[in-house]
Amino acid sequence: MDAEVYSQVKTSIKRTLKIDLENYKEEQMKRRLDSWLVRSRISNWKDYFNLVVTDDAEMERFRNYLTINVTEFFRDLNRWDNVRKDILPYLLKNCGGGPMKLWSAGCSTGAEAYTLAILMDEAAPNQKYSILASDLDRGALLKAKARGPYSPEDIRNLTPAQRQKYVSPIAPHFANEKLQRNIRFQEQNLLEEPFENNFDLIVCRNVVIYFTTESKDVLYEKFCKALKPGGVLFVGGTEIISGSSKFGFENFGISFYRKAL
Repeated sequence: MDAEVYSQVKTSIKRTLKIDLENYKEEQMKRRLDSWLVRSRISNWKDYFNLVVTDDAEMERFRNYLTINVTEFFRDLNRWDNVRKDILPYLLKNCGGGPMKLWSAGCSTGAEAYTLAILMDEAAPNQKYSILASDLDRGALLKAKARGPYSPEDIRNLTPAQRQKYVSPIAPHFANEKLQRNIRFQEQNLLEEPFENNFDLIVCRNVVIYFTTESKDVLYEKFCKALKPGGVLFVGGTEIISGSSKFGFENFGISFYRKAL
């Protein structure tokens, strides 16, 4: 895809889907778009967008393709063990007995939000809390709100006891209705919409891999402002916030950044 075509495609996507590709790495996005056009079996982007504006279902498929949905319960199990053993006890102490406010930012199909709910039920069953779970992908949010279905691969990191207690026993699996009681699902564009504040924990893992450095910086600054003092940001295993102190963070272990007190 040459520069002129990419510019036209970006303009059309922003107009029809309200997604600004200026926030994403150009070469990776070009490859994804080229792949989509081949898959659609339409020869050029002009004809494809003529289809999109007249076919709501195709518009949703395209919108959902442009967002990334790779998730599972307790993805990167070692990091979630850190949350259980170190981060959560610290946050419980930091909140001083008041309600805790958690956020799965870029929640995809909901496995991450339900993972947080499982942790809270196991580690702090008497603690009051709320979980905001937000994503740009409407299709993913519908699945999250429906509590599934989840594949055996999605729940592979659950222990036998957790499977018995928190998900339906036969595939396709659905999360237990109890887990959803404290979760609020919301459509949200992280880069363009304002955030709530006073979060104890924000989980944003593997969401920013296609973002430009400038867009990442904007997002990290917004996350820091959304956390309460001492609150923690939990990022993906390969993600490092370069110069984290300029956003108001301090390193708090691998994959964790704490807002300065």
